[in-house]
Amino acid sequence: MAKTESQLKFWIAHWDLRIWDGVVVRRILSIIEIAVLSVLVLTTRCADYQDVFVTGNIYFTDADCYARMTRVQMCSEHPGLIVRHHEFENFPTGTTPHTTAPLDYLILAFSIFLKPFSAHAIDLAGAFISPLLALLGGWFLWWWLKQMKFRYRWITLIVYAISPILVHGTELGRPDHQSLLMLLVTIAICAEWSMQAELGASAATDRIKWGIVSGVAWGLAIWTSAYESLVLFLLVMVVSAFKNPKAISAGSRRAGWLSFVLVMVAALLIERRIQSFSILYSDPLFQNWARTIGELQHVSPANPIWLRWCGYLLLITPLLIWINLTRKKGEETPTFVLVLLIATYVLTIWQARWGYFFVMVFAFALPCLLEPVKSRGAVWIVFFLSIFPIVRDWDEKLSPSEAELALRLEQRNELVQLRDVALSLRSTEIRAFLAPWWLSPSIAYWSGQPGIAGSSHESLDGIADSAQFFLCDDWQKARQILQNHKAGWVFAYNSERVAQNSTAILSQAAPAHPLCRVLDRTPGRVPPFLIFAAQNGTCKLYRTVSQ
Repeated sequence: MAKTESQLKFWIAHWDLRIWDGVVVRRILSIIEIAVLSVLVLTTRCADYQDVFVTGNIYFTDADCYARMTRVQMCSEHPGLIVRHHEFENFPTGTTPHTTAPLDYLILAFSIFLKPFSAHAIDLAGAFISPLLALLGGWFLWWWLKQMKFRYRWITLIVYAISPILVHGTELGRPDHQSLLMLLVTIAICAEWSMQAELGASAATDRIKWGIVSGVAWGLAIWTSAYESLVLFLLVMVVSAFKNPKAISAGSRRAGWLSFVLVMVAALLIERRIQSFSILYSDPLFQNWARTIGELQHVSPANPIWLRWCGYLLLITPLLIWINLTRKKGEETPTFVLVLLIATYVLTIWQARWGYFFVMVFAFALPCLLEPVKSRGAVWIVFFLSIFPIVRDWDEKLSPSEAELALRLEQRNELVQLRDVALSLRSTEIRAFLAPWWLSPSIAYWSGQPGIAGSSHESLDGIADSAQFFLCDDWQKARQILQNHKAGWVFAYNSERVAQNSTAILSQAAPAHPLCRVLDRTPGRVPPFLIFAAQNGTCKLYRTVSQ
């Protein structure tokens, strides 16, 4: 009897040791997975560091990013401020922007954390906020996919980490609301998926928790931008209601709906305005401006950029969807995910900005779509072969041609020189400037002075007037534009590019001797109400005088 008891104790201890060893191994593997994913996400997002960190200063990738950072600077100077009006663009009227407070204060909070490490904490926070959000999204996806026990979960993680369009939306030096929106929509879609997957089997408390996560995520996403997020939210709710009407109003959903309503009420109370659907504008000036914005361009189904975003697996996705639809109930991809995949594809054909969400949903759906293929080896071989277009895109970015390198160097030099001139405008006195619209947000940020134009659609009046000014061959008309906007400074830039863009905005031909060419090439022949003040290899600065 004693011998039996001792053997039993031995086997129990041995079994406990094996369990403990298994737990340790799983934890080590999890740490390795998280480390690999983090390196992939941060390496791809920070690949443009040479264009962001130049000569000891930080430069952002888009004009809109400078407008965002001007908002953050205002919030830093006036804690608690909710920026509802932009005086730094479309001066003196200003604009009522579509941008909202969440990202402003997220960047500001991050800058407070960075203050002990940098004298330029706000700029540094703006540069790193999007990669940080991408990293958080990657960690959440890793955890969620593991909870869902998808066999091919790492396919989703790899696409998330390396797809060029997802990288662009969250890259270094791009403090844009898209990065926050992508994180929130990712969480919201995953929460909806978990709720539906657990509807019949999981405890009610789990469904309640996921409902709250879904409600908060959708609410914050719509608060951040009531365009893409609102469309995606309505699609998910309509499809879910059509498939199972009772599920939408189930008791487990009530906490989620309450959370959603509370976030929406908070958004309305804080912002005190409703965002406009500018995308529905039919104004010719808006349409001309939209054609100059890459994210608003159409993407043809035959465009090879689809393969650079998704790889060759995109070509067999319709077949995978058809196979998925024939699977047994409970094994198929949720209907709302397939609807989102198809809808975002169609919307991306209309506007490239939807590509962020199409590729996100595509990555989420891949593990389920590939589930019927039982051979793991075959799936991974096909996947690695399929990402050849993505790898080739990265090869071109990381090993550019001499011409591309020269262009990047020229662009960096232009930013440095433009910043030097803009800094000379710093003053306690408000003296607005007129510059090409795509340069205005950066000049406003560096100089602290308001601009006549801006980069948003709300600044269209100022954009049109600045374009008209640069195309003028009537000096009195040009002078009147300056007086109407109380402009104290004029920036002259590459006259060919300014004329080309201005003619596109106004849909009119450039005269033989537009003012932009005079300002750029013959400073000695400028109108008498403009006094030459400074120049470098990128731009010239003129001071306006009253006559």
